[in-house]
Amino acid sequence: MWSRRLIVEYGLARRAALAELQSGHLTMADACDAHPYLLRAAKYHGEPTDERCPVCRRERLTHVTYVYGDELGRYAGRVKTTDELAEMAHEYGEFRVYVVEVCQSCAWNHLTVSYVLGHGEHPAASGDEPR
Repeated sequence: MWSRRLIVEYGLARRAALAELQSGHLTMADACDAHPYLLRAAKYHGEPTDERCPVCRRERLTHVTYVYGDELGRYAGRVKTTDELAEMAHEYGEFRVYVVEVCQSCAWNHLTVSYVLGHGEHPAASGDEPR
């Protein structure tokens, strides 16, 4: 049985960054600094949301989901969709998921949540070798 666990929400850090931006303690260049690879991942592999960008308010945010874990081998650090996560949770014992919100218009980006997925069994215990 798999489920999300060890969930870390980054809402407070997001609100703090937006407050700093509004107060002038953080510049637009510092707040809206998405790496070109992140913007490309958002464009081609991201999942659109209904939430507007909190900075420019022009576009809806896109979620880009990355996966990391020892069992993932060469697949660690790849972008995955929500549907793919469900499959992976049954296949792997444990891996961490990071969801980043991205505005493709102004390049705002912020880590929104991270959590652990997987069926919870160690590969040696299940008889599977890491891939």
